[in-house]
Amino acid sequence: MLRSAASALLRRTSTDIPALRPVTTVRIARQSLRYEPQKRPFSTSVRLSKRKKQSLWLQPAGGQTMDGNIEAVLAPLRLAVKEQGDLVRQLKQDGAPDVDVARAVAELKARKRTLEAKELSLQPKDDIVDRSKMEDTLKRRFFYDQAFAIYGGVSGLYDFGPVGCALKNNILQAWRHHFIQEEQILEIDCTMLTPESVLKTSGHVDKFADYMVKDVKNGECFRADHLLKAHLQKLMSDKKCTAEKKAEMEQVTTQMDNYTQQELTDLFVKYNVKSPTTGNDLTAPISFNLMFQTSIGPGGNMPGYLRPETAQGIFLNFKRLLEFNQGKLPFAAAQIGNSFRNEISPRSGLIRVREFTMAEIEHFVDPNEKVHPKFPNVADLDITLYSSKAQTSGQSAHIMRLGDAVEQGVINNSVLGYFIGRIYLYLTRVGIAKDKLRFRQHMDNEMAHYACDCWDAEAKTSYGWIEIVGCADRSCFDLQCHARATKVPLVAEKPLKEPKVVNVVQFEPNKGALGKAYKKDAKIAMEYLAQCDEGFIAEQERLLNETGEFTIESEGKSFKLTKDMVGVKRFQKTLHVEEVVPNVIEPSFGIGRIMYTIFEHTFHVREGDEQRTYFSFPATVSPYKCSVLPLSQNQEFMPFVKELSEAMTKNAVSHKVDDSAGSIGRRYARTDEIGVAFGITIDFDTVNKEPHTATLRDRDSMRQIRAEVSELPVIVRDLANATLTWAEVESKYPIFEGQETSKKDTVEE
Repeated sequence: MLRSAASALLRRTSTDIPALRPVTTVRIARQSLRYEPQKRPFSTSVRLSKRKKQSLWLQPAGGQTMDGNIEAVLAPLRLAVKEQGDLVRQLKQDGAPDVDVARAVAELKARKRTLEAKELSLQPKDDIVDRSKMEDTLKRRFFYDQAFAIYGGVSGLYDFGPVGCALKNNILQAWRHHFIQEEQILEIDCTMLTPESVLKTSGHVDKFADYMVKDVKNGECFRADHLLKAHLQKLMSDKKCTAEKKAEMEQVTTQMDNYTQQELTDLFVKYNVKSPTTGNDLTAPISFNLMFQTSIGPGGNMPGYLRPETAQGIFLNFKRLLEFNQGKLPFAAAQIGNSFRNEISPRSGLIRVREFTMAEIEHFVDPNEKVHPKFPNVADLDITLYSSKAQTSGQSAHIMRLGDAVEQGVINNSVLGYFIGRIYLYLTRVGIAKDKLRFRQHMDNEMAHYACDCWDAEAKTSYGWIEIVGCADRSCFDLQCHARATKVPLVAEKPLKEPKVVNVVQFEPNKGALGKAYKKDAKIAMEYLAQCDEGFIAEQERLLNETGEFTIESEGKSFKLTKDMVGVKRFQKTLHVEEVVPNVIEPSFGIGRIMYTIFEHTFHVREGDEQRTYFSFPATVSPYKCSVLPLSQNQEFMPFVKELSEAMTKNAVSHKVDDSAGSIGRRYARTDEIGVAFGITIDFDTVNKEPHTATLRDRDSMRQIRAEVSELPVIVRDLANATLTWAEVESKYPIFEGQETSKKDTVEE
């Protein structure tokens, strides 16, 4: 009902809607309080930064004030989200049935998506990239292309060409330097083949799935929610579609992520969805596991999968990594590598693919010491945060000082806050626009039950806001699951200042009764019982008292245990060291998504010339740092080309020599088009004058300076390493305005 009212209001002109009253700002003292994760406060009060005399918390993302007419259009949608958010909170406080809470949460998500979509559609269009022109450039210059293209191509698989490969490698090299080297992180490289038992423990075998439908005649598969959404959009675009029917289908579209298998089936029948390619009937939606399955070894006795993420390899090597770090916490491990997801309907280029590169960090920390010593280094960063509270209250993302976000409990702890700051610095360094980057906090219902706090770095693209990095406090869930499954304790030992007496709860198995019931398999059951934690023991003890039995599973076998087989004993013991199961802070980077976002955020068209496009990649990640261009094919230029190329190589500066025919302007345009940061031109002044000089051109400004040939490789190296700026170069060397000699002067000499 509320959404219908909101839709009705949107159909009115903005003059029909009363203007909102201006927000009164209130200054409050900074508080150093810590809050429980489930009680994160979201202060709508203003904090005045000590460094900037302006409100940071109520400032819209990008520092822009939203137009009054736009805000008037959004007001009813914001109200709809806020009222539904209040309802969800009230239901949880009242202990309402889970089904009612789930229904209310689904409605909240739908209203939030409606608000975000409208907010995005009302923003200025001048910063939206011409995607077709950009993709034409990417394909024509072979940044990347569909794999197996001469065989017709395979959806969701891509090959990177020379330029794309160089760019990707530079993005990864910048990541290694920024995180692994600067943070002293331990890098490992694990196999991509993973036994089924590992992914069964992690939950991927049972839960890593989407709903799929098939063409009943040719077997072509489609992802159910994507196909239904596309079909409804087609129906809504029909001029004969009534306003009432359109509103109904819009509501179905916004609820798309929340439907059960049966509800999707009913909707496919209701809207008569057919195959979009053949018009044939479709099967009912079925669950499809997204992992690529295989068998390890020739006998086929060990089922396995291509890994869906790189994280599991780090968890399984925790014990070895802890030993390498001399048994000390905290420490972090990282892995860069390919992961695989058998997407039903790959789409949106590099955003949703079947094989992709990930870079993941697992930072292991004592759960009682989640304070990062280097957090002050990032505390003064002003970052656009879209908190859980803002989302459920219908508010926009706002800029906030990172230190304040941690102090006020918006971000759960300073370790998580530190990595959010480091992620922000990395992304902006490699070319993500600051005003198109935000960190969105997962709402409570989005997070896994074991997670403390989760934030996604999201970038604004022509596809809307897309997640490019996830940063989660995963608690100790993964290590505990693998420890329980393998009977290997994945813990760290922490020396105690003074011995302490603790209460211990353990299972007490009756070896005779277990041996009689399960023979040689009794050992498996006893090993499992020896590894169980106190919470699990308490739950099974309750079942034992209520029903007289409980069941455990280990190594593919099931054991029904009764009171005569197992009991629970409690005792005290003195400890000199304390075992700690570390919590894990996990930043997870999708390199393909980051790469695509960089393409969009750095793609430009030269003013006054629609045909000249270029990528303004930061020099750090540019595929080539510099081009070397002789003015023409005159052989007198060639010794200088060779000298510069050799010097560039010695200085580890990637470069591209273009001595092909064509004007110098055309060759500049070719190198700009692939994002080469700088260009050196050898002209007749280089040949005729001593000391020998050449011009150095900046891609973005197209301004040039003149410097000695021997100096140029070092200048380019320092520019590429960001130890020198172009402004500093211009202040030191003369601006080039035109060559003073020509070929004729050379002949006369």
